[in-house]
Amino acid sequence: MAAASTTLAVASCGTGAGDTSDAKDSPRIGLLLPDATTARWEAQDRPLLEKRIRELCDDCRVEHANARGDVAIQQEQMESLITEGVDAILLVPVDARSLAASVRKAHAAGVPVISYDRLAEGPISGYVSFDGEEVGRLQGRALLKAMGDKAHGGRIVMMNGDPADPNAVAFKRGALSVLKGKVEIAKAYDTLQWRPEVANMNMSGALSALGAGNIDGVYAANDGLAAGSITALKANKVHPLPPVTGQDAELAAVRRIVAGDQYETVYKPFGPEAAAGGAMAVAAVRGAPLDRVATGTVRTSEGAAVPAVRLTPMSVTVADIKHVLVEDGAYTVRQICTPQLAAACARAGLT
Repeated sequence: MAAASTTLAVASCGTGAGDTSDAKDSPRIGLLLPDATTARWEAQDRPLLEKRIRELCDDCRVEHANARGDVAIQQEQMESLITEGVDAILLVPVDARSLAASVRKAHAAGVPVISYDRLAEGPISGYVSFDGEEVGRLQGRALLKAMGDKAHGGRIVMMNGDPADPNAVAFKRGALSVLKGKVEIAKAYDTLQWRPEVANMNMSGALSALGAGNIDGVYAANDGLAAGSITALKANKVHPLPPVTGQDAELAAVRRIVAGDQYETVYKPFGPEAAAGGAMAVAAVRGAPLDRVATGTVRTSEGAAVPAVRLTPMSVTVADIKHVLVEDGAYTVRQICTPQLAAACARAGLT
């Protein structure tokens, strides 16, 4: 089973590159994604990265694999790419610390590793992501605003992400910088592999411990955790629902916001992130300086300063959907507004 999961899918980024006899000499970029639980990786990042790489390097080949949340599988995928002699690797680590040895092995083999979205440990060559602490601050501020009078002394439940993900640590740190001292954090959970069903189970436990009417807000680190939390709240007949935050602006989450079930999400435009990640990968395979793409630097776990692109996230509530998500081309009104949401969409000005 593990062997099947480590199989690399090859996407030719050139015209007919997969059919030519010298395809094996084309630049090869490995793209390793962490899981299929979070919709963005396969639905947004992968096609956008492949598109950007194709625009910049018409004979490049992308070799893609998804670890399905399994650290051992991702380690095997890294080993396979290094052994096959790819020219660069775009890596979203399942577990940054556990992948450090693989990153060191790639570095020793002369294969540059671009850490994408999550900061991998080890001697990476570049980094592209959003400001994780700012994501948490945006979520925390939105939750306090939604809580109104209960923003001082109210009780909240925190559904944090996977502690093995350095982004989750940054989101939590940013949120706590806003929430601490203002609300009571009645229950807090870390969610392994960002699994919505775990958030659902944890929220059910929080409701049993605290009582259905004693939760004034829910900090959910992403939209999947928001979905799991909301399902548990509804199953326990909580009405009205407390405000719930999120992240990633998944279509299902945007619809929940329109319906009034979720209060907020954080929009991280995947286009600019993928554009920067693809540009770094192409620069790496060509041996060009990555600082030509970068807007700054980041310190690696080994203390080195490497080229980095850090992008700015945006908080989105129902009032922001049209001028942020629709106008940016993330979704059309038709995609958001199902027949069941017609009345809610009209109230939100989504017509």
